[in-house]
Amino acid sequence: MNTITAAITAVGGYVPDFVLTNKALETMVETNDEWITSRTGIKERRVLKGDRLGTSFLAIKAAQDLIKRGSINPLEIDLVIVATATPDMPVASTAVYVATQIGATNAFGFDLQAACSGFLYGMSTAAAYVQSGRYKKVLLIGADKMSSIIDYTDRATCIIFGDGAGAALFEPNYEGLGLQDEILKSDGIGRDYLKIDAGGSILPPSKETVENGQHYIYQDGKTVFKYAVMGMADVSEQIMKRNNLTKEDVNWLIAHQANKRIIDATASRMEVDEDKVLINIHKYGNTTSATLPLLLSDFENKFKKGDNLIFAAFGGGFTWGSIYLKWAYNKQ
Repeated sequence: MNTITAAITAVGGYVPDFVLTNKALETMVETNDEWITSRTGIKERRVLKGDRLGTSFLAIKAAQDLIKRGSINPLEIDLVIVATATPDMPVASTAVYVATQIGATNAFGFDLQAACSGFLYGMSTAAAYVQSGRYKKVLLIGADKMSSIIDYTDRATCIIFGDGAGAALFEPNYEGLGLQDEILKSDGIGRDYLKIDAGGSILPPSKETVENGQHYIYQDGKTVFKYAVMGMADVSEQIMKRNNLTKEDVNWLIAHQANKRIIDATASRMEVDEDKVLINIHKYGNTTSATLPLLLSDFENKFKKGDNLIFAAFGGGFTWGSIYLKWAYNKQ
C-alpha cells in the first residue's frame, strides 16, 4: 500500500464588500494613513455589514467559492473544520452550521480555536484525518468577523484587523505531495498580552463587563510584535533546516498577514527573495484565521505542481508554527 499524504486540491476565499480605509479611520481615531502604512503595511480592510451576519456567513461564502472553483460535490465532503476566534455563538459549533448550509450533509464538523494560528493548526488536524485513511475529503475553513470584537475607538487594535474567510480542501495523495512536515508551538505566557477579558467562564458577561468594554479584544502590541518576530522566524528557519531546504528550494512563503515588518523579518531569516513572499495585508489587514487561506485563494494561479510552500503563523495565547507543504496541482 502506498503511503498517504494529505494534499490541498482546491481553495476558495471571500471578503465583504465594505472597505474601511486608513483615511476613514483618520476620522475615528487619532491616526493617519502614513502612520498605519509605515508600521503595519495595511492600507484598507474589509468589514462585514448587515444584521445577524456572523462568521458563518463568511465561511459559507468561502466554502461555496471553493466548491465552485474546484467543481466539488459537497455530499462527498467527510469533515468540515472551521478555524475561528469569533464563532457565531458559544456552545453551538459554527462548523456544523456551515456544513449544513453548503450541502455537506454527510460530513461531521467542529470548530478549532488557536487565534491567528488557527488555520495552521487546522492544516495539521485536517492532514491527520486524511492520512489516517478513514477520510477522503476534509474541508478546512479559516474565518473571522474581527469587527465584532473590535473597539473602533482603540487605535491599538482597530487599525489592524479585518473580516474575511478562506478555505482549502485536503485529499489523499500518493505522489508524495501535500503536507511534508510541521513544527507547532504554544506558550501560555502570552495569555495576558492578546485577549478578550470577558465572555468566558472566568468572567461571564454582565452589565458591568459590557459597560467596561471588556468584550473587545486587547493587545499589548509591542510585546506581541517581539514574540511574533522571534517565533515565526525561528520555526520557519528550523523547518527549512530539518528538511534540507535552501532558499532556492522554497518557492513561496505563505506567512500570516499580521504586520508587514513581521513578514519581512521572517523572510529575511529564511533568506527568501522578496518576490517569493506573498502579500495581501495591504488589502485586508489581519483577518486572523483567514489570512493563510486568503493568500492561497488570491495567488492560486501562481502555484505549480511540486512547488515548495512554507507556511508560518503566530497568534494569541501564544500559538505559532510552520508547515512545509508541496503543492499538488496546476490551475487550469
